[in-house]
Amino acid sequence: MIRVVLPYHLRNLAQVTGEVTLDVVGPVSMRSILDALEARYPVLQGTIRDHGSIKRRPLIRFFVCEQDWSYEEPETPLPEAVASGREPFFIIGAIAGG
Repeated sequence: MIRVVLPYHLRNLAQVTGEVTLDVVGPVSMRSILDALEARYPVLQGTIRDHGSIKRRPLIRFFVCEQDWSYEEPETPLPEAVASGREPFFIIGAIAGG
Protein backbone atom coordinates (compact mmCIF):
# COMPACT_ATOMS: atom_id res chain seq x y z
CA MET A 1 0.00 0.00 0.00
CA ILE A 2 1.39 3.36 -1.04
CA ARG A 3 1.05 6.40 1.18
CA VAL A 4 0.68 9.80 -0.51
CA VAL A 5 0.77 13.18 1.19
CA LEU A 6 -1.01 15.91 -0.75
CA PRO A 7 -0.72 19.65 -0.22
CA TYR A 8 -3.58 21.32 1.63
CA HIS A 9 -5.35 22.70 -1.45
CA LEU A 10 -5.36 19.32 -3.23
CA ARG A 11 -6.61 17.53 -0.10
CA ASN A 12 -9.50 20.01 -0.03
CA LEU A 13 -10.19 19.48 -3.72
CA ALA A 14 -10.17 15.68 -3.31
CA GLN A 15 -12.14 16.02 -0.06
CA VAL A 16 -9.70 13.93 1.95
CA THR A 17 -7.95 14.52 5.23
CA GLY A 18 -4.49 13.29 6.07
CA GLU A 19 -2.57 10.85 3.94
CA VAL A 20 -4.09 9.02 0.99
CA THR A 21 -3.39 5.31 0.65
CA LEU A 22 -3.36 3.65 -2.73
CA ASP A 23 -2.93 0.17 -4.11
CA VAL A 24 -0.56 0.30 -7.06
CA VAL A 25 -0.33 -2.67 -9.40
CA GLY A 26 3.09 -3.47 -10.85
CA PRO A 27 6.32 -1.55 -10.39
CA VAL A 28 5.93 1.50 -8.16
CA SER A 29 6.99 4.70 -9.89
CA MET A 30 5.85 8.30 -9.82
CA ARG A 31 3.79 7.62 -12.92
CA SER A 32 2.04 4.55 -11.46
CA ILE A 33 1.30 6.44 -8.22
CA LEU A 34 -0.10 9.47 -10.05
CA ASP A 35 -2.13 7.23 -12.39
CA ALA A 36 -3.65 5.45 -9.36
CA LEU A 37 -4.21 8.76 -7.55
CA GLU A 38 -6.01 10.33 -10.51
CA ALA A 39 -8.06 7.18 -11.10
CA ARG A 40 -9.27 7.25 -7.51
CA TYR A 41 -9.72 11.03 -7.37
CA PRO A 42 -10.57 12.18 -10.92
CA VAL A 43 -10.95 15.75 -9.66
CA LEU A 44 -7.14 15.85 -9.33
CA GLN A 45 -6.60 15.25 -13.06
CA GLY A 46 -4.83 18.26 -14.50
CA THR A 47 -3.82 19.65 -11.12
CA ILE A 48 -0.58 17.73 -10.64
CA ARG A 49 0.18 16.86 -14.26
CA ASP A 50 -0.76 18.66 -17.43
CA HIS A 51 -3.83 17.12 -19.13
CA GLY A 52 -2.23 16.76 -22.55
CA SER A 53 1.41 16.01 -21.89
CA ILE A 54 0.94 14.42 -18.42
CA LYS A 55 4.14 16.20 -17.38
CA ARG A 56 4.49 17.56 -13.88
CA ARG A 57 3.13 21.07 -13.52
CA PRO A 58 5.90 23.63 -12.86
CA LEU A 59 4.84 24.55 -9.33
CA ILE A 60 4.47 20.97 -8.13
CA ARG A 61 7.38 19.03 -6.61
CA PHE A 62 7.75 15.38 -5.63
CA PHE A 63 9.74 14.23 -2.61
CA VAL A 64 10.75 10.69 -1.80
CA CYS A 65 12.73 9.67 1.28
CA GLU A 66 13.64 13.32 1.92
CA GLN A 67 14.99 13.73 -1.64
CA ASP A 68 13.61 15.90 -4.43
CA TRP A 69 12.53 13.54 -7.23
CA SER A 70 10.80 16.21 -9.29
CA TYR A 71 13.24 15.92 -12.18
CA GLU A 72 13.51 12.13 -12.22
CA GLU A 73 11.93 10.23 -15.07
CA PRO A 74 8.31 9.36 -14.19
CA GLU A 75 8.90 5.64 -14.80
CA THR A 76 11.93 5.42 -12.47
CA PRO A 77 11.22 2.82 -9.79
CA LEU A 78 10.80 4.37 -6.36
CA PRO A 79 12.74 3.15 -3.32
CA GLU A 80 11.45 0.09 -1.48
CA ALA A 81 10.60 2.28 1.54
CA VAL A 82 7.92 4.02 -0.55
CA ALA A 83 6.81 0.89 -2.39
CA SER A 84 6.28 -0.90 0.93
CA GLY A 85 4.47 2.04 2.54
CA ARG A 86 7.10 2.72 5.22
CA GLU A 87 7.73 6.18 3.73
CA PRO A 88 5.13 8.40 2.04
CA PHE A 89 5.32 9.92 -1.41
CA PHE A 90 5.07 13.68 -0.97
CA ILE A 91 3.45 16.00 -3.48
CA ILE A 92 4.35 19.55 -2.58
CA GLY A 93 2.99 22.79 -3.96
CA ALA A 94 5.76 25.31 -4.53
CA ILE A 95 5.88 28.31 -2.27
CA ALA A 96 6.65 31.55 -4.01
CA GLY A 97 6.98 35.03 -2.68
CA GLY A 98 9.39 37.76 -2.12
